[in-house]
Amino acid sequence: MARDYYEVLGVSREASETEIKKAFRRLARELHPDVNQAPDAEERFKEAAEAYEVLSDAERRRTYDAYGHEGLRSGGFDPGAGFGSIDDIFQAFFGGGGGFGGGRRAAAGGDIGIEVEIELAEVATGAHREVSYDVVAPCEHCHGNGAEPGTPISTCERCGGSGELRAVTRTPFGQMVRSTPCDVCGGDGKVPETPCEVCGGSGRTRQSRTSKIEVPAGIEAGQRLRIAGAGHAGEPGAPPGDLYVEVAVAEDERFERDGTDLISTVSIAATEAMLGTTVTVPTLEGEEEVEVERGTQPGHQYVLKGLGLPRLSGRRRGSQRVILEVVVPTNLNEEQRDLAERLDETLEDDNLTPRHGEGLFGRFRRAFG
Repeated sequence: MARDYYEVLGVSREASETEIKKAFRRLARELHPDVNQAPDAEERFKEAAEAYEVLSDAERRRTYDAYGHEGLRSGGFDPGAGFGSIDDIFQAFFGGGGGFGGGRRAAAGGDIGIEVEIELAEVATGAHREVSYDVVAPCEHCHGNGAEPGTPISTCERCGGSGELRAVTRTPFGQMVRSTPCDVCGGDGKVPETPCEVCGGSGRTRQSRTSKIEVPAGIEAGQRLRIAGAGHAGEPGAPPGDLYVEVAVAEDERFERDGTDLISTVSIAATEAMLGTTVTVPTLEGEEEVEVERGTQPGHQYVLKGLGLPRLSGRRRGSQRVILEVVVPTNLNEEQRDLAERLDETLEDDNLTPRHGEGLFGRFRRAFG
C-alpha cells in the first residue's frame, strides 16, 4: 500500500509549494545513491519523487487531498510514469550532467596491483624493495595536452568548448536537458589541431616505472600496501589511481608462524632426554643454546622471549617457542638391545613417574602452551 505523500516528504497538509519543494530537495540529496548506500535508498528516492510530482501540481494535489491515491488513478494519472533514471530525476531539479553534483566528471586513473616477496627474517626488521611495473602516465612529449609541441589547441566546434552534448526531452517535471560527453573532444572541450606524434593526441602513454617500496616490520602474508597516486593517470583534471602492493612471505622450513610467535622443534635421542644435554637452536638472530634437563619429557616447550616477530607498526617482539622431540632409537644391534634390556630390568616405578609428579593433563598443558 502506497504511503501518504505528505508523510513521505515529511511536511504537513498545509505546507506551501515552497516548503514542499524544499523538502523534496533535501530528500533527493540525502537519498541519491551516490551519497546513500543503503539498500532501500533508490526506492525511497523514487517514492519521494512520486510524492513531489503529485503535491507540486495544484490540480493533482486537490484530487489527492480529496480522494487519495485511488482518486489519482481514477482520474487517469499513473504516479511515476515517465520517470527516467535517478540521475534524470535529480537533474531536473539540480541541473548539470548525468551524475550527482552535475556536469561530466573526468574519470580517475585506474589502480595497479603487484606482488613482492620478503623473507621471514625481514618481517622482524622491515624491508625495502624496488618494484617495476607498467603505468599509463601523461605523455612526456606533449606534457599531457595531446598536441604536438608548438602547435595550437582549438575549442571543439561540436560542443562549443563545453565538453558536453545536450538533448532536450519532456518528463512529468517538464523539459529535461540530458548531457553526454562530446564524441569529438571526449569531454575536454578542446581539440589539438596537430595531434601529438607520440601519444596520437590522447595525452597519455604507457610507460615503465620503478618505485621503492617500504615494507613495515610485522606485516602478514597477503596484506596489501597502498601507494597513493602511483597508479594510472586519470583524465585531465582527475586524480591518478593508486598502486597496491601485496606482500608474500617466503616459507622458512625452520619455523612456523603463530601471530607474533615463532615455533620450531629440536630433536634429541631418548638417552639424551634421560641424561640431560645442551642443544643448539636456530633463531632469526643466529643460534641459541638451550639446556635440556635430565628427565625432560617429549613435547616440553622452551620459550625464548623476544626472538619472535613484532606486531605491525609495533616494537615489542613475540617469543620463539621451541618444542622438544624425543627420538626413540630404532634398528638396534645385539649389544644395544642387550643394554636396553638390562636398563629395562632395573627401572622402578620412580623412574617411570613424569618429572615433578606431573600427570597426563599437566603434560598436555605444557606441550600445547
